[in-house]
Amino acid sequence: MALGTELGVSWPGSHGSCREQEGQRQRGLGKPTWGLSRAKKRLLWRFFLSAFGFLGLYRYRFIIIRLIEGSIPMGTCPTAIMPLPRDNFTGVLHHWARPEVLTCTSWGAPIIWDGTFDPHIAQQEARRRNLTIGLTVFAVGRYLEKYLEHFLVSAEQHFMVGQNVVYYVFTDRPEAVPYVALGQGRLLRAKPVQRERRWQDVSMARMPTLHEALGGQLGQEADFVFCLDVDQYFTGNFGPEVLADLVAQLHAWHYRWPRWLLPYERDKRSAAALSLSEGDFYYHAAVFGGSVAALLKLTAHCATGQQLDHKRGIEALWHDESHLNKFFWLNKPTKLLSPEFCWAEEIIWRREIHHPRLLWAPKEYTLVRN
Repeated sequence: MALGTELGVSWPGSHGSCREQEGQRQRGLGKPTWGLSRAKKRLLWRFFLSAFGFLGLYRYRFIIIRLIEGSIPMGTCPTAIMPLPRDNFTGVLHHWARPEVLTCTSWGAPIIWDGTFDPHIAQQEARRRNLTIGLTVFAVGRYLEKYLEHFLVSAEQHFMVGQNVVYYVFTDRPEAVPYVALGQGRLLRAKPVQRERRWQDVSMARMPTLHEALGGQLGQEADFVFCLDVDQYFTGNFGPEVLADLVAQLHAWHYRWPRWLLPYERDKRSAAALSLSEGDFYYHAAVFGGSVAALLKLTAHCATGQQLDHKRGIEALWHDESHLNKFFWLNKPTKLLSPEFCWAEEIIWRREIHHPRLLWAPKEYTLVRN
């Protein structure tokens, strides 16, 4: 008989010791960690997981929203309307080339996407008519140093290449407009404007200024005019395929949204107000254009609406863009440009955006608006 067994002692490493330690471990399983029961521990872990989940949703909420937004169907062009959207610049629209996007409106206007038109037809038509296209841009305050040169250089590379172009740069410092080498048949005119106290006033001063210019020299020397914001730059061909009597730009951030979510002006006191049952698309004021006659009407409407709002002591939500959307609701554009013609890289990748033609520059509002 072993000595330890005889004396009733379990030596370290003996089977008796192992059974005793195992019993202690089993008894220890019933002891709550941190002084909590198992039920409370489960609740605690669920709380932590829920908290991390909500933090993740908050951190990546914009990406999640954009992913959901990308799944909203845009609709398709009705078969009965397909033959209608055509003009001398785009020819017959190739709807079949882009079945995943909306290529026409309910009133028969084409929505121009990459692949739906023949750019050679547009170029030939513009040359045949010996057109001059005006391009207006406002570069006031720090917007001039920050954005204007890049805008003009990229325009020389991509905007109406091979066509007659006249740039109208409206600025509070004409002498500071940078030198940019221009191609044959292309001119630049720097026009002085007053610098406003608020950036909102700079934005809203655009419509009356454009109206005056269209009724003067600009209207006399240009056949079509495009009005663009300066804080963007061209990255692809922006040619005569965009020309039409009245051209609107689908807003890159809102082109998939249902109508009731679109950021129209809803204050009934404003001349720009649209009801929940009104509106077709949400248009971006960073790009719009057309014939001189059509733009005279557009700028007069927006300028008058802004004056009425000022007298009433109110200001539309998105300033001149709100009035622009009201005008396009009352006067349907004859051609719409897809978001490819004015895209924002902050938006996550979208499969329908093949070749962006114009990109938003980084918005440094704290720098340029102070």
